[in-house]
Formats: sequence, structure tokens, C-alpha cells
Amino acid sequence: MQQPSAHLQTPVGRVVVTAQDGVITRLRWQETPAKPAQAPAGDVATEEVLSRAVVQLRAYFAGELEAFSLPLDVAGSAYQQAVCAEIAAIPFGETRTYGQLAQTLGSSAQAVGNACGANPIPIIIPCHRVLGGSGLGGFSGQGGVETKVSLLRHEGAAGLLI
Repeated sequence: MQQPSAHLQTPVGRVVVTAQDGVITRLRWQETPAKPAQAPAGDVATEEVLSRAVVQLRAYFAGELEAFSLPLDVAGSAYQQAVCAEIAAIPFGETRTYGQLAQTLGSSAQAVGNACGANPIPIIIPCHRVLGGSGLGGFSGQGGVETKVSLLRHEGAAGLLI
């Protein structure tokens, strides 16, 4: 069964936010517009969280929101969840390196990089704020590194890229 979702055009492409049981479970890019899925009848919590996600994403891209306040459910291992929690704690306009996060988590930078690449809720869990020790590092969203640079510029962190 397809999870309820909301679709939104953003400066970095069309995104689809998915929710279940009143929590955001995924954000992904969509190549072509599709008919928006509706929350199942009676699932008011899911409808509400999708509506809040769209409002907050619009505010973020309008420069009116620096921190998302949405209930999230990161699918994956305890390690994946821990990495996403560390990423979510990086303030707007700031960055960390894979190595810095690895040191905090007691793991390797490569493991952090793999977990960043598997982040199921990019932008809201701002994996674009995580950089390589000697460069940008990757970005698994549509547009790759160019989208990462665009998000960092939006947040005023572009000076860190020079």
C-alpha cells in the first residue's frame, strides 16, 4: 500500500514528502509530476503532519524558517538513526565534516558518509550540511553536489565552500 504523501515544487526540484501514522518517513525528489496521494480517510494525524511539512518546507525556501519541527521516523539501524540525529542537530548555516560526526559517534568517517547517503529525509534532516574533510563530499538527492551547494548557499554557508 502506498503511503500518503504531499508534493511540492522547490528551488531544488519537485519533492515528495511521505508520512505514516502521523510522522514523516521520507522525502524524495520526483522527476515528473504525479497525482498527489491522499492520506487514508480518518488518518487526521498523517494529513496534519503532511500539511505542516509543506508549510515548513515553503517557509524554509522562503528564508523564513531555519529549523524544522516535525515528527520524524528514520527507518534503519540504530546507527543510521544516531547519525541522522547528529545531522539534525547541525544548526542552519553551519556545517560539520564526516570526520567530526564520526568522532562524536565513535565510528569511521566512511560509515558516517554511508549513513548520510542513506538519509531517508534529506533537507529536513540536513545531510547537505555534512562535508568531506577536503571537499564537499557527496549528496544523494536529485542534482547531486550541485543541489548540496544550492542548499548551502541558501543557508548562507557558501563561504565555507571557498
